[in-house]
Amino acid sequence: MDQHHRPVMLAEVVEVLAPRPGGLYVDGTLGAGGHAASVLEASAPDGRLLGLDRDPRALELAGRRLEEFSGRIKLVQATFDNMERELKNLGAGLADGVLLDLGLSSMQLDEQGRGFSFRRDEPLDMRMGAAGSSAAELVADLNEAGLARMFQRLGEEPLARRIAKAIVKERAEAPIDTTGRLAEVVERAMPMAERRKRRLHPATQVFQALRLAVNDELGMLERFLDQAPHLLKPFGRLAVLSYHSLEDRRVKKAISAWANPCTCPPGLPVCACGREPLFKPLGKLGRPSEAEVAANPRARSARLRAAERTEVAS
Repeated sequence: MDQHHRPVMLAEVVEVLAPRPGGLYVDGTLGAGGHAASVLEASAPDGRLLGLDRDPRALELAGRRLEEFSGRIKLVQATFDNMERELKNLGAGLADGVLLDLGLSSMQLDEQGRGFSFRRDEPLDMRMGAAGSSAAELVADLNEAGLARMFQRLGEEPLARRIAKAIVKERAEAPIDTTGRLAEVVERAMPMAERRKRRLHPATQVFQALRLAVNDELGMLERFLDQAPHLLKPFGRLAVLSYHSLEDRRVKKAISAWANPCTCPPGLPVCACGREPLFKPLGKLGRPSEAEVAANPRARSARLRAAERTEVAS
């Protein structure tokens, strides 16, 4: 696998999941299959893996990458918020480990024609699968207030209103249906002083917001977290790699709620609600090493959170 498809924090993910022979593991964001291959290697000779991805291209590439494990894998085109259903369809019971590697894969970013990157001028699509509205359709259909809310909420863009106003004005002249045109409109809407002080391209947060909206990424994550306690066996491990604060905050909040579920008033001397922890957090917040970031700059924003399922019934 080349440097562009290098799995992020691979050693840390395998250490957290602690794969063992006979175990069942789920990679909910299979991508090119790099994490999955290492989990299968570590769980030899009979560990199994269920791999999910909404992107048929990813499944095709991962299938080739994981061909040597063909007797121990099941690959399904599905989103990770349907993991509980897919485990039931497999008829294999609960999992020993679950992995999510959130956000955009290097494969999707690098592949031409997907519309994820403003570094190439191509159709403004951004769909990870084939269903739903494209980014170009959202840009064309949302009113100014709707665009501003999206850029604020999903991109944490401080100039959301200014950019939304510019988009509405520009689309009245000609459609904004390519990545290059959208990036140009956003850049022109931003004062020069603001452009100079930003470390990243001026359109970065707008593109993030559009991608999250097109693919309902935060909604999927929230639905997955609701079902996570029902996916794992006692002492099963959950590992989640996220790449921006909107994802990481949700994962952190869920793990904290699972680990500290008591709803009693703070001053009560003894717990009366009877709620017991569903998960135990594992270690401190994980970040990639300096060496990994130097070798793979796209890993720089990665954050790894992990938890172990307790014996308490969900």
